[in-house]
Amino acid sequence: MSTEVKIVAGVSIVTLILVIGAAYLFGGTSAANPQNAKPVSDMKALVRKNSHEINAHSKVTLVEFGDFECPACGAEYPVVTQLLKDYKGKINFVFRNFPLPMHPNALPAAEAAEAAGAQGNFFGMYNLLYSNQNTWGGSTNPMPYFIQYAKTLHLNISRFTSDVTNKKYAARIQKDINDGYALGVDATPTFFLNGVPIQGVLPYSNFKTDINQALKSAK
Repeated sequence: MSTEVKIVAGVSIVTLILVIGAAYLFGGTSAANPQNAKPVSDMKALVRKNSHEINAHSKVTLVEFGDFECPACGAEYPVVTQLLKDYKGKINFVFRNFPLPMHPNALPAAEAAEAAGAQGNFFGMYNLLYSNQNTWGGSTNPMPYFIQYAKTLHLNISRFTSDVTNKKYAARIQKDINDGYALGVDATPTFFLNGVPIQGVLPYSNFKTDINQALKSAK
């Protein structure tokens, strides 16, 4: 896919510099003036009642449709991590699954995240999957890695393993995918800031500008 680039996920300054370089290389687009841009028509499809959220009651919501195995999503992960740190309590972050067929481990990874979410730790697994993407992403059998991460999160391993291997959350993941298609998502990562689409690997500064404007408009 056009926005993909192999960069090891992390939160170091070096990684952030690489992400900025990837932004210019892959030409992501940003809604420079969110207050004037047109949001998607079906806002209900962006965030469902059972969607995974951080700070759900914020007036500013950033939704990501992502693929855990997608290198471009991995490249953007440290940017999202920094945003959540700097705007803690100010923005709501929502992650929606959008595993792509070209990534064989993406769907099992989404199942692992959902299985962790069923035990109250979706974002714990989200963090482990992205920060270790270069380890499990190319594996012919990622399940041992997922179990290792589940142990790190102190999940019920028997329940977790059963849920993932039996694809217990396939319907929920498919609902995310269907919503993504309905909203015009055709690549990962695709973000929506208060409903306005932002696509591609973008530097922190782009998001900061848009989020600051959205927060100002929300007052």
